[in-house]
Amino acid sequence: MSFRRGVVRQSKFRHVFAQAWKSEHCIDDVRVSRVTWDGPLCAVNPKFIAVIIEAGGGGSFLVIPSGRIDQSCPTVCGHAAPVLDIQWSPHDDNIIASASEDCTVKVWQIPDAGLTSPMTEALVTLEGHSKRVGILAWHPSALNILLTAGCDNLMCVWNVGTGELVYQLDDAHPDLIYSVSWNKDGSAVCTVCKDKALRVIDPRRGAVLKVREKVHDGTRPMRAVFLSDGKILTTGFSRMSERQLALWDTKDLSEPMAVQEMDTSNGVLHPYYDPDTNMVYLCGKGDCTIRYFEVTDESPYVHFLSLYSSKEPQRGAGFLSKRGVDVNKCEIARFYKLHERKVEPISMTVPRKSDLFQGDLYPDTAGLEPALLADEWIAGQDAAPLLISLSGGYSAPPSKHRDTLRGKPKVPPQDSGAMSAPLSAPTPTPTSATRDMDEDVPQPRTTARETDGNAEKPKREEDLLNELLAEMKALRAVVLAQSQRIELLERQLARIEDGDV
Repeated sequence: MSFRRGVVRQSKFRHVFAQAWKSEHCIDDVRVSRVTWDGPLCAVNPKFIAVIIEAGGGGSFLVIPSGRIDQSCPTVCGHAAPVLDIQWSPHDDNIIASASEDCTVKVWQIPDAGLTSPMTEALVTLEGHSKRVGILAWHPSALNILLTAGCDNLMCVWNVGTGELVYQLDDAHPDLIYSVSWNKDGSAVCTVCKDKALRVIDPRRGAVLKVREKVHDGTRPMRAVFLSDGKILTTGFSRMSERQLALWDTKDLSEPMAVQEMDTSNGVLHPYYDPDTNMVYLCGKGDCTIRYFEVTDESPYVHFLSLYSSKEPQRGAGFLSKRGVDVNKCEIARFYKLHERKVEPISMTVPRKSDLFQGDLYPDTAGLEPALLADEWIAGQDAAPLLISLSGGYSAPPSKHRDTLRGKPKVPPQDSGAMSAPLSAPTPTPTSATRDMDEDVPQPRTTARETDGNAEKPKREEDLLNELLAEMKALRAVVLAQSQRIELLERQLARIEDGDV
């Protein structure tokens, strides 16, 4: 019975579809790194795409503003050994951290226009690990706080602004750390380790708050990510080597809230979490697929939405922050899939036809402004990220319906600001019926003075604006009516499936 309910479950994300960009928009000639470290190898923000690449004699990564590149493109190449992880700062799109096999972490400042020559000098070098460093995690709301984890089983918390090591956890993990994730306000982190345990840790006190042994029974690596409501989603393998995801309530880790098994592929599933939509995307290295799920408060809690499949496997992937998606196309997420020699963008889109900003798809999201300074967080304060609206990046496209109007002039460019006027304009607007009638009525002859361009222009523009506003209002009413009709039919279908009718 629960399965039948799932078929008609109410969700605006049920029909999200993924589409790869055309080849001319892909980035070619990128020699993606072949390191055996199981990381994403890519980091993306609204300004730049960073990719760890093959390099002789040291560690390098590319930073690409946009467009095609060739092998002579300058790189960031200050590490003495291969780079294992890169992460952009959530509070400055020009700041990126890199972790390397040379046991150091470096923080770089990328010019707005990108690199014009190889960059070898970092803003700061963080030295505190005795073995290679493979994990980076910026604090979500405190400026300049960076967590690192290495193959020495250490977790370090740094104040990047001063280069100071502020906390070090050297006894929390008996073996290799697989992944680290901050919670929403940065008061705790969750980790998974080679000993198969999930831990919730307060890094400031150096205390392990919660432990769950054997989150997944398999021996292959696991991943974990904190959700915005405090739950934790993990990926791993069963005893029979089937790939799994599990949802855990941090208040009670004795049993998972949900477990789903998927397939028997070998690639570790990397979870990419979008707190705005509460969706999780699973992307495995060596896979040809990206699965996506919605996490809700209703059983079975983790709802499979769909699967994107392509012919070529991915070497890694970058997940674009919400500030960079195209709100004009109802794009809610974007991946940058790494091929052997190419970076291919893949957009996740909700199919809607409307000239209006889709506010329900784009709740306020984390902005660049930090909620806390580093010293405030170190002193014990916590705060969720400061949110911004994405509506400022929206511009209404010209309606297809308007383009078909007979003999109607296009909106003059200088009138674009007026389009933001409220739809309920006080000036009465003609309906489509009266417009058609008016077109059949002979118009009175005008004098030369009346047809003077400078005198008539404001009046024509005002009439045109009123006409466009009326059509937008009518289209919005049609969309609302259709949405209500769809919801009614879905409720009726749900009742039939449940046997209530």
